[in-house]
Amino acid sequence: MIFRRFASTSSLPPTIRQLFQTDLVSFKSKRVQINGWVKSIRRQKRIAFAVISDGSSPQSLQAVFTDVTLAKSLTNGSCVRLSGVLSDSVGPEQDREVQVDAVEYLGECDPAEYPIAKQSLTVEYLRDHAHLRARTVPVASMIRFRDQTQRTLRRFFEDEDFTYVHTPIITANDCEGAGDTFSVTSSPTPATHSQSQAPDKEKKSHFFGRPAYLTVSSQLHLEAVASSLTGRHLSEFWMLEAEWAFATQLRDLCDVVERSIKSVLNQQSSELPALHQDIPDVRKASLEAASRWDKSWASISYTDAVAELQKYQDAYRKFRFDPTWGGPLQSEHERWLAEQLVGGPVFVTDYPTSLKPFYMRANENGNTVACFDLLVPHLGEIVGGSLREERLPLLEEAVKLHGLDPEEYGWYLDLRKYGGAPHGGFGLGFDRLVQWISGIENIRECIPMPRYAGRMLL
Repeated sequence: MIFRRFASTSSLPPTIRQLFQTDLVSFKSKRVQINGWVKSIRRQKRIAFAVISDGSSPQSLQAVFTDVTLAKSLTNGSCVRLSGVLSDSVGPEQDREVQVDAVEYLGECDPAEYPIAKQSLTVEYLRDHAHLRARTVPVASMIRFRDQTQRTLRRFFEDEDFTYVHTPIITANDCEGAGDTFSVTSSPTPATHSQSQAPDKEKKSHFFGRPAYLTVSSQLHLEAVASSLTGRHLSEFWMLEAEWAFATQLRDLCDVVERSIKSVLNQQSSELPALHQDIPDVRKASLEAASRWDKSWASISYTDAVAELQKYQDAYRKFRFDPTWGGPLQSEHERWLAEQLVGGPVFVTDYPTSLKPFYMRANENGNTVACFDLLVPHLGEIVGGSLREERLPLLEEAVKLHGLDPEEYGWYLDLRKYGGAPHGGFGLGFDRLVQWISGIENIRECIPMPRYAGRMLL
């Protein structure tokens, strides 16, 4: 959702971010109008000061009231429109301030009842007040960082000539093995309910005439577009998913992933100083090393990774779960590979066929598929991708092997039957990317309105 965008010809009043970014000469001695919320208020006998934030910048703007009666009704959390002149600040904490000569109160706020009036609030408390937590500095910085990261990735894929695609969010197909977690049904009408003699015998109503679910991945539908429109497409919805035709080498997929994430790591974000304020220096150094364009990220096969994990487990018995070939890599395994074995991001490739979805391209050995997971220090997996199986007989066999109904996936098989092309793609966990780069401890603080099992306040 786009909240606000500005151009030089905008008729909207400038945001606080724009006032700080623009040469002071452009605004100095000119009247400006500031809209925002009061973060704090300090009154003296002949002068009053208020800190105003509008959510556009990690910096707040100091408002100076030489007429203290104008600040008489100001309270923390209240929404105001201030008019005055932008000038140099004599204080050491900011280089400019606004000398206020008019105040319009847009929204009152009782400080005695304001839930986030305190300076120090726990993460759990803010989750309970998710509708207001965007007014706090850490959460506001996270939201702006998400926006910057999304725009950086969007520019990257535009430069690579990808096309943004809106794929279905309701589907009848299971892509990643969890496709039936959230089913979509229609509510019974009052007439239907009243006619029912036994509520426990009511049949579930299928709005689309067949079972439908909220999708967990748009990858299958992206393939349909990538096989017919152009060679490159992109879909993003908290997962960023990219798919392109004529990809034949796994290394090419990893290269696109690496370059796209490095573009984010190298973006000049004004939010990171606030977000990185409390993270250890070793994590900052790890991110700095990962951002280097002159050093490619490491790669290791699943088989070699398991061998290294087993050697470490045999020597030190540190893992809770024993690493075994054919078993999934646990979070502790992923972090050890990235943090201890490699010391940076690492692509783990060629997983066993039994661990991955049906659509991944089979390797010549018949036991593994041409796929990868990108593991990063302090977090684990943030990207998964593969070459897609373009050989129709092998894909038909994989559909049956995974216990799927060939008729349900007939349209997907047709993509190979009618001018099929080799192709590949990946899905990047957007929230996990934000978590890794920002250093935020819990992913529930990496999204404005967190929802998880047993919890949906808004």
